[in-house]
Amino acid sequence: MKLFLAVTLVIIAISIACSSSKSAESSAAQVSNAPTNQPAISPTGSATQDKTSCDLKLPQAPLIFGFKLGMTPDEVLVLFPGAKDDPEVRAKLSMPANQFGTSNFAIKPAKHENKDKFPGVNQISFNLLDGRVYNFSVRYDGPQWPHVDNFVAKFVEGKDLPPVDQWQPYVGMDNLKMLKCADFEVRVFAGGEGGNLNYVQMQDLVADKKLKERRKKALELEQASPTPGNQ
Repeated sequence: MKLFLAVTLVIIAISIACSSSKSAESSAAQVSNAPTNQPAISPTGSATQDKTSCDLKLPQAPLIFGFKLGMTPDEVLVLFPGAKDDPEVRAKLSMPANQFGTSNFAIKPAKHENKDKFPGVNQISFNLLDGRVYNFSVRYDGPQWPHVDNFVAKFVEGKDLPPVDQWQPYVGMDNLKMLKCADFEVRVFAGGEGGNLNYVQMQDLVADKKLKERRKKALELEQASPTPGNQ
């Protein structure tokens, strides 16, 4: 009887061992057959660029050389005596807005009498939505900054903006920093030979959202409309 029980226990132990081995082999096979082209999850992604760093509203957006978001072209041109007579500016302002309500124009301070009020500025470009500035950028001739953080630190001086350590890096570009507030966004870029590609850009996020919605709606209408060949 004891011999029978001993043999039975040995058989059961061997059966359990075999079962565990097969399970382990099955799991290993599943791992080896898993797709190898799955993208790795990066610790930093686009979410870094979407992070809101401050709660400032549009009326609290800083002035840059007297310019601010929401201005009309006439309010902009007041800061440039004689700009209305500039053929390039006049041509741009005479063009009607596109189907989405946008238009643009640019001013080069060096061509105007008060150029000394814009030291180091090469060009200021304005994008309009429904006749008001929703995006503008100030492009500089220099200087060449050791790091974009130095440019940001200089830019925020005298402005009600968070310090440089609260600005976010732009993923994939170590020479561009961003500050996303409740209603607007600021980008500061440092680069180019001697800093000739340096720029500061401001954008009205509320207006930008409105523009994106218009483009999305237009695309949906276009996709919904039957083409002549499908009628």
